[in-house]
Amino acid sequence: MYTQFATILIFLIIGVCMVPLILLVGKLLRPHNPDPKKLTTYECGEESVGSSWVQFNLRFYVIAILFLIFDVEVILMFPVGVTFRQWMTSQAGKGLLVFAEVALFIGILLIGFAYAWVKGDFEWIKTIRPQKKS
Repeated sequence: MYTQFATILIFLIIGVCMVPLILLVGKLLRPHNPDPKKLTTYECGEESVGSSWVQFNLRFYVIAILFLIFDVEVILMFPVGVTFRQWMTSQAGKGLLVFAEVALFIGILLIGFAYAWVKGDFEWIKTIRPQKKS
């Protein structure tokens, strides 16, 4: 029983020791000729101008997160679509249940999509809406 834990411990020790070993071998083998041009910041062939502390627009993040959410959900539905014919023919009665589950799943996604749309997260240039007075 303890031999299994010993195997895991040896594996972890070797794994932890490999990182510094590989870094050391890389340091010993690579050439070291510093040059002021090599130490400059590289930005796609352009000379860097100004500070690197730039505030990015949050719309990039919102669009990226919405894309990831909906993209991952579509990927999760792909195996169901591939095996749906088998469920319809070989397992009697399972096809309708699976179809209902996928329809519910898509319905929940559409509710999330409608919420993001109404909230205005898909608009690149947001308009300022007047606030209602109470």
